Amino acid sequence: MIPVSTSGFSTSSAISRFKAGGGIDVIESRVRQLEGMIQALEGAQSKAPAVDGSNVSFKAHLQNAKPIINSTLPKALKARVQHFEPLVQEISQNHGVNPKLVKAVILQESGFNPKATSKAGAQGLMQLMPVTAKSLGVKDPYDPVQNMDGGVRHLKTLLNSYNGNIPLALAAYNAGSGAVKKYNGIPPYQETQNYVKSILGKFLKS
Repeated sequence: MIPVSTSGFSTSSAISRFKAGGGIDVIESRVRQLEGMIQALEGAQSKAPAVDGSNVSFKAHLQNAKPIINSTLPKALKARVQHFEPLVQEISQNHGVNPKLVKAVILQESGFNPKATSKAGAQGLMQLMPVTAKSLGVKDPYDPVQNMDGGVRHLKTLLNSYNGNIPLALAAYNAGSGAVKKYNGIPPYQETQNYVKSILGKFLKS
């Protein structure tokens, strides 16, 4: 595998094909339509029970989770996921992270909208906060390649920090490592617990 450069981002055939095919311009026309669909999907998700981050048998918490990354996706959103699939595979493999997990995180964070911006200021596909993006060397958080490369590297660091414990890594991605340390597990924040359960459901059933 050819490593993704955090400065030039012109490293792989998948990335080259993405840029040659029009990149963001190819999907910009779909953004408005998808935003409503994504909000509808998020609103339909049920409230999550508490998740014990120290329990490696976390699948028991997800028995009622609905499969998301499959044919039930709205057609336009599914097209967007497929559009970014080569980048997900390339960058995930470069950094040794399961591409299904990366895809689930991106779907949860931005619905594969490279121009997404949260109320808190998180940006791009993997919703990097400006300070996090800067620390990762991401110069343009709205560039899909830079954002995904930085986000996957950040996720990999968290997975290493928690010895591969996916729920704890996801909780830290959402609420910060400080919160995970403070509560010695997934923080008792409804948003974070919903976030962890939702991504795990997408990941495990994809």
